[in-house]
Amino acid sequence: MTDFVAVIPARYASTRLPGKPLADLAGRPMVVRVAERARESGAAAVVIATDHEEIAAAARRHGFEACLTRADHRTGTDRIAEVVAVRGFPPQQVIVNVQGDEPFIDPALIREAAHHLHAHAEAAIATACHPIRDLESFLSPSVVKVVLDVHGFALYFSRAPIPYPRDAFAAGAKALPRGLPAYRHIGIYAYRAEFLTAYSGLPKTEAEEFEALEQLRALAHGYRIAVWVTDRAAPAGIDTPEDLERARLAMAKEAGHRPYGSHHN
Repeated sequence: MTDFVAVIPARYASTRLPGKPLADLAGRPMVVRVAERARESGAAAVVIATDHEEIAAAARRHGFEACLTRADHRTGTDRIAEVVAVRGFPPQQVIVNVQGDEPFIDPALIREAAHHLHAHAEAAIATACHPIRDLESFLSPSVVKVVLDVHGFALYFSRAPIPYPRDAFAAGAKALPRGLPAYRHIGIYAYRAEFLTAYSGLPKTEAEEFEALEQLRALAHGYRIAVWVTDRAAPAGIDTPEDLERARLAMAKEAGHRPYGSHHN
């Protein structure tokens, strides 16, 4: 059994949904719903990392540990790095970054991230992807793609359609050609604590800035990212009031079928 800690970065400010972590989902704040899923993953500890006392208070009220962090972090990874510094985790401690706006995340996905990093000693990070089947997703800049090497390590992440099927598209293909290794990146990350300690000191790169993908900083500085392919669809994150309303309806429907917390695949 891999020992790992799940950390949930929860920033109060959100352009499209202010106070998002505190949004009510079936009687509990969204970030608490995420933490419940993280707890089901078998994590040795679940920590909510936030810049806001109200979020920290909500976490503690529901029995979860909270760590108050600076308000000026630009990324969730930077926020988690502060938690590592505050808590003094040993260098090889595995930390899983669980997005605070994914209340339907599969606990098995969190556990698999930790296991995959544990199984790849040469990697600083582990993350997941799943096959892209449709042309619309492949072409969409909101769908992040990843290209892998023959050993399952990330070569590059991009919002562009990669790998680009030159001949098929030149011939006017209206669907993805059979066998194209197109993968959508799933935003679950496992890190070693020593990488997080180094991360905030790494200079940003042009590719990271233009693509708006922070994982490119790790690749640019020579860190290896181990990726596993899963057929599980990525859970839908909550970014807008419309997303929140859909999540409320889905959670109400789910609660009607089973008590929350009795997770099944």
